[in-house]
Amino acid sequence: MNYKMKAARAALGLSQLDLAQKIGVSRQTILLIEKNEFNPSLGICKAICIALNCSLNDLFWEETKNEK
Repeated sequence: MNYKMKAARAALGLSQLDLAQKIGVSRQTILLIEKNEFNPSLGICKAICIALNCSLNDLFWEETKNEK
């Protein structure tokens, strides 16, 4: 689950549909990204980051055990 993206969206008071409409994708796309069942293109990732005022690292970077 991409909790970082979901939390950033919720902090701005946006529903999945609101975010989807803002970046030009379906609500199902946002749902699948948040569930880690869809790997979005870099273009979609960038659009999400702009809409949520976050960086790619903020939303999509996952630390590995070696980085901790």
